[in-house]
Amino acid sequence: MNREHKKNTKEISPEFSVVIPIYNEEENIPELYRRLITVMDKLCIDEGYTVDNYEIIMVDDGSKDNSWQLIKNLHNKDTRVKGISFSRNFGHHVAVLAGIDHLKGNYAILMDGDLQDQPEEIPKLIAKTKEGYDIIQGVTLKRHLNPIQNIFSKTFNKVFTKISTVDPKTRVGLFRCLTKPVVESIKKLPERAIFFGGIVSWVGFKTAHVPVNRVPRYAGKSKYNFLKRFGLATNAIISFSEKPLIFIFQLGIIVFLFSISMFGYAIVRKIFYNVSIIGWTSIFAAIFFSTGLITLSLSIVGLYISKLFIEIKQRPKYIIKENIE
Repeated sequence: MNREHKKNTKEISPEFSVVIPIYNEEENIPELYRRLITVMDKLCIDEGYTVDNYEIIMVDDGSKDNSWQLIKNLHNKDTRVKGISFSRNFGHHVAVLAGIDHLKGNYAILMDGDLQDQPEEIPKLIAKTKEGYDIIQGVTLKRHLNPIQNIFSKTFNKVFTKISTVDPKTRVGLFRCLTKPVVESIKKLPERAIFFGGIVSWVGFKTAHVPVNRVPRYAGKSKYNFLKRFGLATNAIISFSEKPLIFIFQLGIIVFLFSISMFGYAIVRKIFYNVSIIGWTSIFAAIFFSTGLITLSLSIVGLYISKLFIEIKQRPKYIIKENIE
């Protein structure tokens, strides 16, 4: 379906808001729009609404390609398409929050712009809201990652589930539906360094998990390289767990007790047996171990301090260069 659509002169408040973060997705936007309006038009009619009862909010996260121009072109022919353009790249999760800040619907549908999240799966999420659920998360049946990415993803999920104060379902990406109360709760949170999956789990509410099919990207390459994935994982752990600090404390106690024991052992041998413990190898091993432990500990503490520094500066989460409604 590729038709021009203009709203009626009378403003209609949307029932559904589809939020899509966009970063260099010019190859995917036309197909994403075509499939999305086909699904949403039918969904609205099936639910007893008109085809004007939804909005599509595309948040351009500082794209370097023609993505923003394509979004503006779509808005010119279909005013249900809204656009937000950042002044620079602020990050995937921040783009999602910007969309949440500006949506008007009673139900927020969040999905990526690469068509790995399929628009045709949206009705599954909406159907669950009728059972009283406020958060409906799409659980991926199969993820299309290379072996290294797959190992990293599984390791992160296991570590995060073990040490975090929230418990996001394994294999959950962005694809989900949130009701208005959840959206309003998220909008009140002041964090600037965002891990969105953790925030959604932290706010609570009745949650359902729906199996969905995730397919390879329609076009282009993933924007998440190893360093970005590692940075996201680090931010997630620092944001939702104090256990690394507790681990440092416990490890410090163990090393301290071990050092005291070895010192006592050396004194006893010297006093009662006149035997000195010698060996440069063991001394250097102990020095390197202690130095490594101190460096690791300071690094972990530094990450927490860095996050605190980001929060207390109270800079805006994002800066909007252009907004089309």
